[in-house]
Amino acid sequence: MKEYDVIVVGAGHAGCEAAAAAANLGSKVLLITMNMMNMAQMSCNPSMGGIAKGQIIREIDAMGGYTGIVTDRTMIQFRMLNRSKGPAMWSPRAQNDRVLYSMEWRAMLEETKNVDFWQDSVNGIVVENKKVCGVKTGLGKVFACKSVILANGTFLNGVIHIGENSFSGGRIGENSEDALTGNLIKNGFTVKRMKTGTPVRVDGRSLDFGKMEEQKGDDSPKRFSFTKTPELISQKSCFLTYTNKIAHDILRTGFDKSPMYMGRIQGKGPRYCPSVEDKIDRFHTKERHPLFIEPEGWNTIEYYVNGFSSSLPQEVQFDALKQVPGFENAKFFRPGYAIEYDYFPPFQLKTSLETKVVENLFFAGQINGTTGYEEAAAQGIMAGINAHLKINNEEVFILNRSDGYIGVLIDDLVTKGTEEPYRMFTSRAEYRILLRQDNADLRITPKAFTLGLASKTRYDAVIEKYRKVEKLIHYLKTYHVEPEEVNDLLEKLETSKIQQKQKAATLLLRPQVSLKALLQGSLQIKEEALFDCVQDEEILDEAEIQIKYENYIEKEQEVADKMISLEGISLKDDFDYMKIGALSYEAREKLIKIKPRTLGQAGRISGVSPADISVLIVHIGR
Repeated sequence: MKEYDVIVVGAGHAGCEAAAAAANLGSKVLLITMNMMNMAQMSCNPSMGGIAKGQIIREIDAMGGYTGIVTDRTMIQFRMLNRSKGPAMWSPRAQNDRVLYSMEWRAMLEETKNVDFWQDSVNGIVVENKKVCGVKTGLGKVFACKSVILANGTFLNGVIHIGENSFSGGRIGENSEDALTGNLIKNGFTVKRMKTGTPVRVDGRSLDFGKMEEQKGDDSPKRFSFTKTPELISQKSCFLTYTNKIAHDILRTGFDKSPMYMGRIQGKGPRYCPSVEDKIDRFHTKERHPLFIEPEGWNTIEYYVNGFSSSLPQEVQFDALKQVPGFENAKFFRPGYAIEYDYFPPFQLKTSLETKVVENLFFAGQINGTTGYEEAAAQGIMAGINAHLKINNEEVFILNRSDGYIGVLIDDLVTKGTEEPYRMFTSRAEYRILLRQDNADLRITPKAFTLGLASKTRYDAVIEKYRKVEKLIHYLKTYHVEPEEVNDLLEKLETSKIQQKQKAATLLLRPQVSLKALLQGSLQIKEEALFDCVQDEEILDEAEIQIKYENYIEKEQEVADKMISLEGISLKDDFDYMKIGALSYEAREKLIKIKPRTLGQAGRISGVSPADISVLIVHIGR
């Protein structure tokens, strides 16, 4: 029987990125999925990116992953969120064609050398001497391998709830996997339950969009990928409407049949994406809540009602939604539902996403307690990389918190754990000014190139791009602008005129002044070598950001460098914390449980105080 290097179980966003990464590094990969027609299925909303999530996609792309490319190729709308705030908060977001997204992912995987496919369920892992060596499938096959990545999403003992009706399923219309959890428990894992949900889907022909607020895409749509993916020429609009008091009153009539309020759902749901019934209960003084009406694709009449996730009886959902402006005559495709499923608390993971309990077994995605396509894909690519490295006896690949949002995500999971679906926010990252969406290629592509995942072509493109950025910055810091060159422009921009010549970079420090305005209004580029720089919008944006925020970037980098010094002090897995009497008992207990990889990670564990870290520093010094 053929032995695979890596078997990936589950072809959601985590599993697809994991398979691609391991295969592109040279491993022989088998991707097992219950339905090959639903690879990288958008189970919930048909969109990618958003606050902090857009940064994650750009980091995945900078590493050589596929998510950014697939997103660009299947976009139907693009918006850069938070443009009114500083660049650390800018977050790209796309609406996607749901069907095309899945088809494009499958096509890219089928074109990837070293990836085989098998349609089946997996009901157990094969373990010998605490090391995984294969998987057992529902059809009775046993596949031998050196490493396994479990990316099962919401399918482990999944139960769907709609009002008083509950039934088994990993997604609506798809079976759950009910045997694998028991197998993992027998192998020493701890399991808990979690809950998430999805809204109703409606027939767009039955909606009155004239009663809603149209939300168009950006006039000049960007890309997620740093490669030259196709430009988005035409876009489809989303729409905004609001619930009201009448709709809320109707929803309340179903509370006595709600699985959430009746206690049939034990798992915790996502705090930052609550169901509509949870919103009107928790925020009962608010008379309305926004609903974002999102198209599912180019050639479909189906719309997704973002903000109306619910597990109430379907008649209650439909009756309430018909009270919303624009939905008076709505026709429905299917109700919203909640789904409860097994997850494995991530304190059982190393920072590489390898499990501590079984060697060469990795977990990625919602199985670790996260929510969101982007968070899953990020874990997938890291698990795929580290599974390949582990079986080849190479050093693990870790992104620190100062390297990327992916580093923040994984560090939060393995260090702090999670009792509710974890999603990424910019506020979770302490180095937001460093971890911008615009510079993900500079931060991560060189690391991925050294690893062997990013190509030489991509690496050379990054080096050339930032060579141009530095050249343009140098020019702006040395070129002096005369008052007669710029005062008319400054007056139009409603900022004070200059009385004597100033460096162009100094003018850019004014919030009213942009580099594009300077170039269009007065600044003359007199060096021929810079002509190609000013034609590239990415280079212009990057140069302007680095000039305007130079002091903030430098200060944050200093703080990051200090923390990196602690990250450089390694702690062994077999470190005997119980022998250090000066540590608090809680610290010893938490350190033994988490087994931090570095002193820096130890300092982020809840219950480990600065005094405990000082004790460890002294002990290590001895």
